[in-house]
Amino acid sequence: MDLISPRCSPLWGTPLQPQAKRILLLGSGELGREVALEAMRLGVEVIAVDAYAEAPAMQIAHRAHVIPMLEGQALRRVVLEEKPDYIVPEVEAIDTNMLLQLESEGWRVVPTAQATRLTMNREGIRRLAAEDLGLKTSPYRFASTLADYQRAIAAVGFPCVVKPIMSSSGKGQSTVRCPAEIQAAWDYAQCGGRAQNQPVIVEGFVAFDCEITLLTVRAVDGTHFCPPVGHVQVAGDYRESWQPCNLSESTRQTCEAIAETITAALGGWGLFGVELFIQNHGPGEPTVYFSEVSPRPHDTGMVTMVSQNMSEFELHVRAMLGLPVGQIELLQPGASAVILAPGPGMSPCYSGISQALQVPTSKLRLFGKPTCRNNRRMGVALALGQSVQEARDRAKMAAAAVTVHPGSAQ
Repeated sequence: MDLISPRCSPLWGTPLQPQAKRILLLGSGELGREVALEAMRLGVEVIAVDAYAEAPAMQIAHRAHVIPMLEGQALRRVVLEEKPDYIVPEVEAIDTNMLLQLESEGWRVVPTAQATRLTMNREGIRRLAAEDLGLKTSPYRFASTLADYQRAIAAVGFPCVVKPIMSSSGKGQSTVRCPAEIQAAWDYAQCGGRAQNQPVIVEGFVAFDCEITLLTVRAVDGTHFCPPVGHVQVAGDYRESWQPCNLSESTRQTCEAIAETITAALGGWGLFGVELFIQNHGPGEPTVYFSEVSPRPHDTGMVTMVSQNMSEFELHVRAMLGLPVGQIELLQPGASAVILAPGPGMSPCYSGISQALQVPTSKLRLFGKPTCRNNRRMGVALALGQSVQEARDRAKMAAAAVTVHPGSAQ
């Protein structure tokens, strides 16, 4: 459904003026900051919202609000105060029932409120993909109690992956390889998700050869695909990515068909990060498994800030504003490597920046997060190369040169 917000105007106004186009970012981390920058380059007014003060996007936005985003009435108050043309969820911890209500009243949610609701909950998106759309996934079971969980593991078998149905960046996720690990995985899932005592998904382990993100753009001029992004995750959290991840033509077409199926079902305009597993075992063509989808820019897609003619953030902004995307082009093989905090602290500082930028083609993005914790992503190093391997080596070398000093204890 093509909903228009109550104040949406066909005119392209000026920021901070009555006819300005406004986006309300729900989530103001490093991805939200890049979305804000791309929107501001097109003369869009940006209001940044998050659950904590001085988040990265807040530092550059025209205005900012700190609210508990899981509380619907707080979310409604900000929307009514700011009257945005576009409500743009950039994190998953949002009251999606309120988003559905706001959308029903005519406010435009990017890409749609239903897409945000389904992808926030692993049960919703897995049932849509596997049961409604018939996409190939790993075997899975859902469990709400310890007894159900134990039965789910017995049905799926070892090894398996246990995740809270609502979490991000690998929080609460673990791999269970033997009976001795069952209880610890349950306990970790219960404390690592976005809510206490929530259900879990038990997934059969897929022995994949590579995992990719296929950045997929639904826009006014059709559906577009970026060259596949390969990536490495540790405990469910991204550590490095590269583009392109070379696939055979038939495998790429299979990946694009899966991505088009799931994003068309979710609907709306914007960029989606579709995660896929590719298994090369056995004769014939590789098997492609659907894993997850995010209806927003993806952390592994930060590599596109150097590797493509348009970054994933520019693509997302163009699509949501109803602007054409045109031709997406790979400029050169590129890679990203994350910069992690070694522990908790406030007002972190950094060293090694000069050394990092001596690596050929390297660039740094330090996110400006006001606090850090163990293994929190504080920045990313980007690099190009004549080959993917050269780009990866350069990005990791630049990232390793930067040290995060956590600062005072919280």
